[in-house]
Parts: sequence; C-alpha cells; structure tokens
Amino acid sequence: ERLEKFKLALHGDKTRLIEFGKLVAEHRRARNTRRPGTFSFRGFSHYCGWSRAGRFVVKRRTEGRRVSRKLQEVQAELRRRMHTPVQSQHRWLCSVLRGHDAYYGLPSNWPRLDSFHDAVRRRWYRVLRRRSQRRLTWERFNALLARFPLPSTRITHPREVSLARVG
Repeated sequence: ERLEKFKLALHGDKTRLIEFGKLVAEHRRARNTRRPGTFSFRGFSHYCGWSRAGRFVVKRRTEGRRVSRKLQEVQAELRRRMHTPVQSQHRWLCSVLRGHDAYYGLPSNWPRLDSFHDAVRRRWYRVLRRRSQRRLTWERFNALLARFPLPSTRITHPREVSLARVG
C-alpha cells in the first residue's frame, strides 16, 4: 500500500521472503535443518551468526561477485601499469587496499578482507614477473615488499554498525 501511494512496485525477480532472525536461527538449529537464508544489500551478504559470547548477531561479508569483479579490475589495471615504476604501482595498490578496507572493514568480514589482500599481492607478483626476462622469485618479491610494504588488513568499523553509518 505504501509503495502504491508513491507509484512504486517491487521487482518480482529481486524480491523474496526469507526466514531471518534470532528465533528462526534457533529453531533451525534445534531441528538440525539448514541455515536461515541470506540476503544481499549494499555490497554485503547478510547472514545469521552468533557472537563469541553466544548472542545472536547479523553478520556481513563482502559479496563474492563484488570481490571477483574488483580483483579483475585490479588485474587489468596492473597489466596496464606493468611498465610504470614500482613506486607508482605501490602507491596505487595502497590506495586500492585502503579504500577496500574503508568500506568493507567489518569484524565479521575479516576472512574476505584478508583473502582480498592476499589475492592483490599475488596478482602484483605475477605482473612484476612478466616485466622482463629476469624472473622475479618470491625471495626478491618479499624483499621488494619490505621496501614497499602493502597496507595490512584493517577493520575500520570495529563494531557491527548499521549500514546507514558504514557508507
């Protein structure tokens, strides 16, 4: 009714009812059935979970599609910047990683953040290996990382806050 008042409609393919919340999670756990549904909103996949203290919490992790799309963009840009100075590549990669952590840096999203950082590091290594006939070994790459360190994974939003304040 409220949507009709403003001449709006829900998209049938994008709208569904899911069982979600503390009671649903407890009932499903008691019946030993599969987990409650998840939903995606603003780049996060929301799912039911439990805190270390045993309380119900809504956890968030980066949508897989977002991660893979961003990694493809990073790969393409690294290929484009392949022959630019390493310092320039490093500065750009640092800004990408800081920006990623600034938006997606939630405590429940730590594994996805860490794997994103690792994937970016591996892609940079592969691109640097292709720069010349002299192969770049992992030892030399680690020495390069000591000179040009990439930022470590950061939780920028220490508490699970509402999405209205995240972005």
